[in-house]
Amino acid sequence: MASSSGNSNCSGSTLLQNSGSEEDLHQLMDQRKRRRMESNRESARRSRMRKQKHLDDLMAQLSLLRKDNHQILSGINFITHQYLNMEAENSVLRAQVLELSQRLDSLTQILNYLNNPTVSNGVYESEAFETSAESFTSFIDPFNLPCLNQPIVVSADVFQY
Repeated sequence: MASSSGNSNCSGSTLLQNSGSEEDLHQLMDQRKRRRMESNRESARRSRMRKQKHLDDLMAQLSLLRKDNHQILSGINFITHQYLNMEAENSVLRAQVLELSQRLDSLTQILNYLNNPTVSNGVYESEAFETSAESFTSFIDPFNLPCLNQPIVVSADVFQY
């Protein structure tokens, strides 16, 4: 019996040691759990800070890109306005060139007509026109024109009644 009571004492002390070990193990596990939770909280805080910093960087980049976009659009509008003004001015200049070309052609035809006598029905229509200051006096005095000194030829079929 002594051995059985000794055994029970021994097993009771083992039980106390086991329960103490389990308690120490439980405290150790709780401590590890608390450290892990604290580490996770700190990691989550750092992650939120990184996320916020990334968001702030993206917002700054968005602001910069919007500013650049506004400047580009302003430049495009300015250039478009200048282009339209140049187009309008170009159209006016083209019309002026066309008008001046037509005037030049008319004056060239007049000079050719006055400088080159043509024969019509055997009669000269004009004398050669000299391009000097004296020749322009005929425009001032219309009765001194060379064509007025030419006979007028009319056929009979002009006077049909």
